[in-house]
Amino acid sequence: MSIYAIGDIQGCFDELLKLLDVISFNENTDQLWFAGDLVNRGPKSLETLRFVKALGDSAVTVLGNHDMHLLAASCLRKVANKQDALSQVLEAPDRDELIHWLRHRPLFHHNDEFCLVHAGLPPQWDLKKTKKMAAIAEKALQAPDYQVFLKQMYGNKPNIWSSNLKGVSKLRFIINCFTRMRYCDASGRLEFANTGPVGSQPKGLMPWFEVPKRKNADMRIIFGHWSTLGYYEGSNCYAIDTGCLWGGQLTAIKLGMPVQRFCIDCPGAKKPGKSYSVATPTLAEASSATD
Repeated sequence: MSIYAIGDIQGCFDELLKLLDVISFNENTDQLWFAGDLVNRGPKSLETLRFVKALGDSAVTVLGNHDMHLLAASCLRKVANKQDALSQVLEAPDRDELIHWLRHRPLFHHNDEFCLVHAGLPPQWDLKKTKKMAAIAEKALQAPDYQVFLKQMYGNKPNIWSSNLKGVSKLRFIINCFTRMRYCDASGRLEFANTGPVGSQPKGLMPWFEVPKRKNADMRIIFGHWSTLGYYEGSNCYAIDTGCLWGGQLTAIKLGMPVQRFCIDCPGAKKPGKSYSVATPTLAEASSATD
């Protein structure tokens, strides 16, 4: 069986189909790992959800921040009103079935060689801790009263791991790590204001995967979320969100050693802001430019 990991789709369903043609995906013999953010912003979130759901065991998807927004919008009117791009899902006849399926997706997935997460991991978590934290949050999302947590999910605090975290604070930190983190400081304190390419961040901040002595450094981690980072291999990590939504590319990697990369150019459903750059430097180039 061949396994292909695919970066953030965000409703760009036509581009997904083109990429699957490029890799000659066979539903009977291959498996797709989606790095989260199946929905939002792009034009065909509903089609994307239905397609991935219909793949059954031929697809694995971890939850991203935009997927979490959809779950919140499904039960919070004030969120739903602001998420116009999600209205096609929220008004669909199979809405409840899709929401049920989505909230039963994992936050973390792995096999013997690779791990999959949407955004990142704090430096204090090894594989055992990562699996435990994912299970805690997944249990809350899959519980009958899951709306209780979703109503309290939003917020940037707490922003550093502590074994003393409990309740909603612990759940929020877990979700923020798996679905939102990019930069942090050397202690693993999360920082959400800076979303640009490496080299644009203030002094003292670094990509989460560059934190010294992180306990998950031995894990081979695939992640999305960070489109301004672009495609990156290093630090035992593979960043595969290459800005399809913004006119960049949609990327797939075939798992193996070495990985094989496949990509298609995308027209861009959204126009990036002035600070956005699809063609970003490598980490080494960015670091040398700021030294």
